Amino acid sequence: MRFRFMRNGIIFEVSPPDRHRLERVVRDRNAAQKHVWRASIILLSADAVGTAAIMRQTGKSKTCVWRWQERFMAAGVEGLLRDKSRPSRIAPLKPDVVERVVALTLTDALDGRPDGRRERDQRQCSAAHLESARPATAPLPAIQAVE
Repeated sequence: MRFRFMRNGIIFEVSPPDRHRLERVVRDRNAAQKHVWRASIILLSADAVGTAAIMRQTGKSKTCVWRWQERFMAAGVEGLLRDKSRPSRIAPLKPDVVERVVALTLTDALDGRPDGRRERDQRQCSAAHLESARPATAPLPAIQAVE
Protein backbone atom coordinates (compact mmCIF):
# COMPACT_ATOMS: atom_id res chain seq x y z
CA MET A 1 0.00 0.00 0.00
CA ARG A 2 1.45 3.40 -1.00
CA PHE A 3 0.82 6.68 0.80
CA ARG A 4 1.06 10.22 -0.53
CA PHE A 5 1.22 13.15 1.86
CA MET A 6 0.45 16.84 1.54
CA ARG A 7 4.09 17.68 0.99
CA ASN A 8 5.44 17.05 -2.48
CA GLY A 9 7.61 14.01 -2.93
CA ILE A 10 6.68 12.22 0.30
CA ILE A 11 5.56 8.78 -0.83
CA PHE A 12 6.39 5.59 1.02
CA GLU A 13 5.20 2.06 1.40
CA VAL A 14 4.96 0.12 4.67
CA SER A 15 5.25 -3.57 3.87
CA PRO A 16 3.74 -6.16 6.23
CA PRO A 17 7.18 -7.19 7.60
CA ASP A 18 8.06 -3.49 8.19
CA ARG A 19 4.71 -2.91 9.92
CA HIS A 20 5.27 -5.96 12.12
CA ARG A 21 8.76 -4.77 13.06
CA LEU A 22 7.55 -1.23 13.84
CA GLU A 23 4.71 -2.61 15.98
CA ARG A 24 7.23 -4.73 17.90
CA VAL A 25 9.34 -1.61 18.57
CA VAL A 26 6.28 0.24 19.89
CA ARG A 27 5.30 -2.68 22.16
CA ASP A 28 8.84 -3.34 23.44
CA ARG A 29 9.10 -1.91 26.95
CA ASN A 30 12.91 -1.88 26.69
CA ALA A 31 13.05 0.03 23.40
CA ALA A 32 14.51 3.52 23.41
CA GLN A 33 11.68 6.05 23.56
CA LYS A 34 13.03 7.91 20.52
CA HIS A 35 12.61 4.68 18.52
CA VAL A 36 9.10 4.20 19.88
CA TRP A 37 7.84 7.63 18.82
CA ARG A 38 9.60 7.38 15.45
CA ALA A 39 7.89 4.04 14.80
CA SER A 40 4.59 5.51 16.02
CA ILE A 41 4.88 8.36 13.51
CA ILE A 42 5.31 5.89 10.65
CA LEU A 43 2.55 3.56 11.82
CA LEU A 44 0.13 6.47 12.17
CA SER A 45 1.17 7.73 8.74
CA ALA A 46 0.58 4.26 7.30
CA ASP A 47 -2.92 4.32 8.81
CA ALA A 48 -3.57 7.57 6.87
CA VAL A 49 -3.70 9.72 10.02
CA GLY A 50 -3.12 13.40 9.25
CA THR A 51 -0.05 15.31 10.33
CA ALA A 52 -1.94 17.36 12.94
CA ALA A 53 -3.33 14.21 14.56
CA ILE A 54 0.13 12.58 14.52
CA MET A 55 1.53 15.69 16.21
CA ARG A 56 -1.15 15.48 18.93
CA GLN A 57 -0.69 11.76 19.54
CA THR A 58 3.11 11.76 19.61
CA GLY A 59 3.71 15.21 21.07
CA LYS A 60 6.17 16.02 18.28
CA SER A 61 6.36 19.04 16.00
CA LYS A 62 5.32 19.12 12.35
CA THR A 63 8.93 19.34 11.18
CA CYS A 64 9.79 16.35 13.35
CA VAL A 65 6.95 14.29 11.84
CA TRP A 66 8.04 15.28 8.34
CA ARG A 67 11.69 14.51 9.10
CA TRP A 68 10.92 10.92 10.16
CA GLN A 69 8.53 10.35 7.28
CA GLU A 70 11.31 11.43 4.92
CA ARG A 71 13.88 9.26 6.71
CA PHE A 72 11.60 6.22 6.49
CA MET A 73 10.98 6.91 2.81
CA ALA A 74 14.74 7.07 2.17
CA ALA A 75 16.14 4.43 4.54
CA GLY A 76 13.27 2.27 5.77
CA VAL A 77 13.01 0.87 9.30
CA GLU A 78 16.80 0.82 9.72
CA GLY A 79 16.85 4.57 9.13
CA LEU A 80 14.49 5.07 12.06
CA LEU A 81 16.52 2.91 14.42
CA ARG A 82 19.87 4.61 13.95
CA ASP A 83 20.96 8.17 14.44
CA LYS A 84 22.97 10.08 11.91
CA SER A 85 26.56 10.50 12.98
CA ARG A 86 27.58 13.93 14.17
CA PRO A 87 30.99 15.41 14.72
CA SER A 88 32.26 15.24 18.27
CA ARG A 89 31.77 18.39 20.31
CA ILE A 90 35.28 17.90 21.73
CA ALA A 91 37.94 18.69 19.18
CA PRO A 92 40.74 16.10 18.96
CA LEU A 93 44.07 16.97 20.51
CA LYS A 94 46.85 18.16 18.25
CA PRO A 95 49.66 15.62 17.68
CA ASP A 96 52.22 17.64 19.68
CA VAL A 97 49.85 17.81 22.66
CA VAL A 98 49.19 14.05 22.42
CA GLU A 99 52.92 13.35 22.47
CA ARG A 100 53.38 15.63 25.49
CA VAL A 101 50.49 14.00 27.37
CA VAL A 102 51.77 10.48 26.65
CA ALA A 103 55.28 11.49 27.73
CA LEU A 104 53.91 12.94 30.97
CA THR A 105 51.92 9.79 31.74
CA LEU A 106 55.01 7.63 31.29
CA THR A 107 57.19 9.63 33.71
CA ASP A 108 57.21 9.16 37.48
CA ALA A 109 58.94 12.40 38.39
CA LEU A 110 56.84 15.12 39.97
CA ASP A 111 57.90 18.73 40.04
CA GLY A 112 58.70 18.60 43.73
CA ARG A 113 55.64 20.52 44.79
CA PRO A 114 54.37 19.61 48.24
CA ASP A 115 50.90 18.68 46.96
CA GLY A 116 52.41 16.43 44.26
CA ARG A 117 50.85 18.31 41.34
CA ARG A 118 52.51 19.09 38.06
CA GLU A 119 52.42 22.47 36.41
CA ARG A 120 48.97 23.90 35.69
CA ASP A 121 49.14 23.71 31.87
CA GLN A 122 50.03 20.03 32.05
CA ARG A 123 46.78 19.27 33.88
CA GLN A 124 44.40 20.90 31.40
CA CYS A 125 43.63 17.80 29.34
CA SER A 126 40.34 16.12 30.12
CA ALA A 127 39.82 12.38 30.44
CA ALA A 128 37.88 12.43 27.15
CA HIS A 129 40.90 13.85 25.37
CA LEU A 130 43.14 11.21 26.86
CA GLU A 131 40.76 8.39 25.90
CA SER A 132 40.61 9.62 22.32
CA ALA A 133 44.39 9.91 22.17
CA ARG A 134 45.24 6.55 23.77
CA PRO A 135 44.52 4.07 20.96
CA ALA A 136 46.65 5.89 18.41
CA THR A 137 49.62 6.61 20.66
CA ALA A 138 49.98 4.29 23.63
CA PRO A 139 49.55 0.54 23.61
CA LEU A 140 48.98 0.51 27.36
CA PRO A 141 45.34 -0.17 28.25
CA ALA A 142 45.22 2.06 31.34
CA ILE A 143 46.09 5.71 30.94
CA GLN A 144 44.40 7.66 33.66
CA ALA A 145 43.94 11.42 33.97
CA VAL A 146 44.56 12.66 37.48
CA GLU A 147 43.75 16.17 38.54
